[in-house]
Amino acid sequence: MIKNIWKKTFVFMCACYVTAALSIQKAYAAGDVSGVIENAWGSAETQIKNVVNNVVFPVIDLVLAVFFFVKLGTAYFDYRKQGQFEWAAPAILFACLCFTLTAPKFIWNIL
Repeated sequence: MIKNIWKKTFVFMCACYVTAALSIQKAYAAGDVSGVIENAWGSAETQIKNVVNNVVFPVIDLVLAVFFFVKLGTAYFDYRKQGQFEWAAPAILFACLCFTLTAPKFIWNIL
């Protein structure tokens, strides 16, 4: 019974692969694709920069700040319980927070 199920599954998968192989066609780009992408970026660049600088980075900063202070608090409570302060996680979150706070000043020069 189990061999029969495996055999039917194998035949079905082979049929799916053959159907996919016969129906797939190559797609060729007509014209200058990189030029179109550069023109689209040039026309939407200011809008993208405004959205990223005014929405995306502040949201990331807020999330990282909340995580940083929560982790700092939990590390402090662990210190009170165990007597050893763990610096790794708060330090990593602080470094990420500093990076995202300063990123809008230099990220567009890189891109």
